[in-house]
Amino acid sequence: MDLSARLSAFAPSVLSLTRAVSGLLFLEHGTQKLLHFPASEMNPPLMSIFGAAGIIELVCGVLLTIGLFTRPAAFLASGMCAFAYFMVHAPKTFFPALNGGDAAILFCFLFLYLVFAGGGRYSVDAMMRGKA
Repeated sequence: MDLSARLSAFAPSVLSLTRAVSGLLFLEHGTQKLLHFPASEMNPPLMSIFGAAGIIELVCGVLLTIGLFTRPAAFLASGMCAFAYFMVHAPKTFFPALNGGDAAILFCFLFLYLVFAGGGRYSVDAMMRGKA
Protein backbone atom coordinates (compact mmCIF):
# COMPACT_ATOMS: atom_id res chain seq x y z
CA MET A 1 0.00 0.00 0.00
CA ASP A 2 1.42 3.38 -0.93
CA LEU A 3 1.79 6.33 1.45
CA SER A 4 -1.14 8.22 -0.07
CA ALA A 5 -3.55 5.36 0.58
CA ARG A 6 -2.27 4.92 4.13
CA LEU A 7 -2.70 8.60 4.91
CA SER A 8 -6.12 8.74 3.28
CA ALA A 9 -7.34 6.11 5.73
CA PHE A 10 -6.85 8.66 8.53
CA ALA A 11 -8.64 11.53 6.75
CA PRO A 12 -12.02 11.13 8.53
CA SER A 13 -10.34 11.09 11.94
CA VAL A 14 -8.09 14.05 11.16
CA LEU A 15 -11.12 15.96 9.87
CA SER A 16 -12.77 15.46 13.29
CA LEU A 17 -9.59 16.55 15.08
CA THR A 18 -9.28 19.65 12.88
CA ARG A 19 -12.93 20.54 13.48
CA ALA A 20 -12.60 20.15 17.25
CA VAL A 21 -9.37 22.13 17.56
CA SER A 22 -10.59 24.96 15.33
CA GLY A 23 -13.85 25.02 17.29
CA LEU A 24 -11.94 25.38 20.57
CA LEU A 25 -9.79 28.18 19.16
CA PHE A 26 -12.88 29.97 17.85
CA LEU A 27 -14.64 29.45 21.19
CA GLU A 28 -11.73 31.14 22.94
CA HIS A 29 -12.41 34.34 20.99
CA GLY A 30 -16.00 34.28 22.23
CA THR A 31 -15.08 33.60 25.86
CA GLN A 32 -12.55 36.40 25.70
CA LYS A 33 -15.18 38.90 24.50
CA LEU A 34 -18.08 37.77 26.68
CA LEU A 35 -16.65 36.03 29.74
CA HIS A 36 -13.30 37.89 29.92
CA PHE A 37 -11.40 34.60 29.81
CA PRO A 38 -8.63 34.63 28.99
CA ALA A 39 -8.37 38.12 30.45
CA SER A 40 -8.16 40.93 27.92
CA GLU A 41 -8.96 44.58 27.45
CA MET A 42 -12.02 43.68 25.38
CA ASN A 43 -15.32 44.43 27.06
CA PRO A 44 -17.82 44.96 24.24
CA PRO A 45 -21.46 45.73 24.98
CA LEU A 46 -23.57 42.66 24.30
CA MET A 47 -25.80 44.60 21.89
CA SER A 48 -22.93 45.77 19.70
CA ILE A 49 -21.33 44.32 16.59
CA PHE A 50 -18.47 42.96 18.72
CA GLY A 51 -20.94 41.54 21.24
CA ALA A 52 -22.78 39.79 18.42
CA ALA A 53 -19.46 38.43 17.16
CA GLY A 54 -18.73 37.12 20.66
CA ILE A 55 -22.09 35.35 20.79
CA ILE A 56 -21.49 33.74 17.39
CA GLU A 57 -17.96 32.73 18.41
CA LEU A 58 -19.17 31.26 21.69
CA VAL A 59 -22.17 29.33 20.33
CA CYS A 60 -20.60 28.20 17.06
CA GLY A 61 -17.35 27.41 18.87
CA VAL A 62 -19.15 24.99 21.20
CA LEU A 63 -21.15 23.45 18.34
CA LEU A 64 -18.05 22.99 16.17
CA THR A 65 -16.00 21.60 19.05
CA ILE A 66 -18.48 18.80 19.69
CA GLY A 67 -19.54 18.46 16.06
CA LEU A 68 -23.23 19.27 16.49
CA PHE A 69 -24.99 21.04 13.60
CA THR A 70 -21.52 21.32 12.10
CA ARG A 71 -22.51 22.52 8.65
CA PRO A 72 -24.84 25.39 9.68
CA ALA A 73 -22.51 26.42 12.54
CA ALA A 74 -19.53 26.44 10.18
CA PHE A 75 -21.51 28.43 7.60
CA LEU A 76 -22.42 31.10 10.16
CA ALA A 77 -18.88 31.19 11.58
CA SER A 78 -17.34 31.45 8.11
CA GLY A 79 -19.58 34.35 7.19
CA MET A 80 -18.85 36.13 10.46
CA CYS A 81 -15.11 35.76 9.87
CA ALA A 82 -15.40 37.17 6.35
CA PHE A 83 -17.47 40.08 7.70
CA ALA A 84 -14.94 40.68 10.48
CA TYR A 85 -12.07 40.71 8.03
CA PHE A 86 -13.63 43.25 5.70
CA MET A 87 -15.05 45.47 8.46
CA VAL A 88 -12.18 45.45 10.96
CA HIS A 89 -8.96 44.31 9.30
CA ALA A 90 -9.03 45.19 5.60
CA PRO A 91 -9.54 48.95 6.10
CA LYS A 92 -6.18 49.13 7.93
CA THR A 93 -4.06 47.91 5.01
CA PHE A 94 -4.24 45.42 2.14
CA PHE A 95 -1.82 42.91 3.67
CA PRO A 96 -3.31 40.43 6.17
CA ALA A 97 0.02 39.94 7.97
CA LEU A 98 0.04 43.68 8.69
CA ASN A 99 -3.65 44.26 9.40
CA GLY A 100 -4.00 41.38 11.87
CA GLY A 101 -6.58 39.62 9.74
CA ASP A 102 -4.73 36.45 8.86
CA ALA A 103 -6.54 34.45 11.58
CA ALA A 104 -9.92 35.72 10.34
CA ILE A 105 -9.07 34.61 6.79
CA LEU A 106 -7.86 31.19 7.94
CA PHE A 107 -10.92 30.64 10.11
CA CYS A 108 -13.18 31.80 7.27
CA PHE A 109 -11.83 29.29 4.78
CA LEU A 110 -11.43 26.46 7.29
CA PHE A 111 -15.07 26.85 8.33
CA LEU A 112 -16.12 27.10 4.69
CA TYR A 113 -14.41 23.75 4.13
CA LEU A 114 -16.32 22.28 7.09
CA VAL A 115 -19.60 23.40 5.50
CA PHE A 116 -18.86 20.95 2.69
CA ALA A 117 -16.89 18.28 4.59
CA GLY A 118 -19.09 18.02 7.67
CA GLY A 119 -17.99 17.12 11.17
CA GLY A 120 -16.11 13.94 10.44
CA ARG A 121 -16.24 10.49 11.99
CA TYR A 122 -16.05 11.60 15.62
CA SER A 123 -18.83 14.14 15.97
CA VAL A 124 -22.26 14.34 17.54
CA ASP A 125 -23.64 14.68 14.00
CA ALA A 126 -22.12 11.29 13.08
CA MET A 127 -23.42 9.72 16.31
CA MET A 128 -26.95 10.95 15.56
CA ARG A 129 -26.72 9.39 12.10
CA GLY A 130 -25.37 6.18 13.63
CA LYS A 131 -22.02 6.44 11.85
CA ALA A 132 -19.66 7.14 14.73
